[in-house]
Amino acid sequence: MHFDVLINNLPAFTVGGLVFGAIYALIALGYTMVYGVLQLINFAHSEVFMYGTFAVAWVFVFFHGTDSVTWSLGKALPILAVALLAAMAMSAGVALLLERVAYRPLINKGAPKLIALISAIGASFALAEAMGLRDKFAGWFGLDDNLSDYVGKARDVYSNPVTIDPKELFDVGNYTVTDVDIVIIVAAILMMVALDTFVRRTRFGRGIRAVAQDPEAAALMGVNSNRVIQGTFLIGGLMAGAAATLYMLKVGSTRQNAGFILGVKAFTAAVLGGIGNLRGALLGGLVLGVAESYGSAIFGSEWKDVFAFILLVLILLVRPSGLLGEALGKARA
Repeated sequence: MHFDVLINNLPAFTVGGLVFGAIYALIALGYTMVYGVLQLINFAHSEVFMYGTFAVAWVFVFFHGTDSVTWSLGKALPILAVALLAAMAMSAGVALLLERVAYRPLINKGAPKLIALISAIGASFALAEAMGLRDKFAGWFGLDDNLSDYVGKARDVYSNPVTIDPKELFDVGNYTVTDVDIVIIVAAILMMVALDTFVRRTRFGRGIRAVAQDPEAAALMGVNSNRVIQGTFLIGGLMAGAAATLYMLKVGSTRQNAGFILGVKAFTAAVLGGIGNLRGALLGGLVLGVAESYGSAIFGSEWKDVFAFILLVLILLVRPSGLLGEALGKARA
């Protein structure tokens, strides 16, 4: 164990944990929204996030090309804004497709939740493999040459050609906080606040809470449950696209199975904060990010993922309802 490493570099591990925790939190919102309404875990949400990461890289390739360069955040901001919209649109589209193909037929038939869970797992693998076979799909249509920048080496790591060079802003102890750190943390908090306000203050948000609390009573009051479920998947997809943009801003590379570990960690964050609780997703993500950062400092970076999953087991044993433990359907107006 290396407690001295953590103590000597506490600000660095704290800020680093908060940055990745903010990304976990945004992905966790998708798990929380779907669970709050349907009472089931959308395990394919990790692939919704993964498709968003590719959308970000493809936008940079489209506008810049494949030459590797290093830009400041300010110079990359115009393309990054387009990439954000593209990632949110891509992830939202995949989420809606997922709802239409993998969930709605089962919901309409009144299938047990276990069947829907199996369907989600199958959809997760199907989406990941489809991205891994994108070169084959392009070849079927004779577009592999024209789309070589986007479909080549389909199962290798796919990197954004533009690397963002963080600008140092101020010191916290012995760690220098950068503009990328601030953007990721602040953006995640603002989007979380906006979503929480939307769910609590708008008419559609009240419909979401009504369906989450009692679907039959909500239907009697004129709430269209299918529309609410679609909207829930749409919102989760939009948040996943935003998380994908922040992830690519920080990490800069992705691959067809990039969503698996991040998805499990985001699910851990949702459970940690209280599955079905929007504010809990943010809290759980930040706590998980910092906890695994501290764990990697003490036990070594190779233990980072192990520490996160041990934390999931402990929270389920000690407090299964999570830190906040308030379901979406019981959210206060």
